[in-house]
Amino acid sequence: MRLDPLALTPDRDIPAPLLTELTALYASARTFHALSGEFPDPDDIRPEQVAAALADELAQPGAEVFLARSEGRLVGVVVTLTRHPDPADPDPWIGLLMVDARERRKGHGRELATAVEERFRAAGRGAVRLAVLDANPEGLAFWTALGYEVLDHRRDRQLGRPCTVLRKPLRG
Repeated sequence: MRLDPLALTPDRDIPAPLLTELTALYASARTFHALSGEFPDPDDIRPEQVAAALADELAQPGAEVFLARSEGRLVGVVVTLTRHPDPADPDPWIGLLMVDARERRKGHGRELATAVEERFRAAGRGAVRLAVLDANPEGLAFWTALGYEVLDHRRDRQLGRPCTVLRKPLRG
């Protein structure tokens, strides 16, 4: 799997062919989007909505978007934050990890999570955190299987949805 940062045009737009790929990936995750409420109609996700969602992610200080490709095909996207907006939280975060639904159960999610953890470890970070919506037990099972431990239960900052905060120490 190859992990590359999202490359924008000089005007800070997503190139059209890439936006088409990203829209297909986001549309494949219909179940997740129905849970999250981030798109008005999870059955009709449009390129402009994906572009706006990624622009919102990149507007966060220290945010990065990475694209995962396998055999040249876009199979996943991950959003990371070098630090949470809460100054009391010292760890970097995984804000989103999404694998194309047609590519699930092939190990891409695990490989993508490991690649992100390695990036943070190489940067000298001691742990990583993320939040899983309480309405997403499959997501919680995925992350706990990767060694993430429940740290807290609270509402997310974006939409006030109940979620579980998890943390994983990054041993060197």
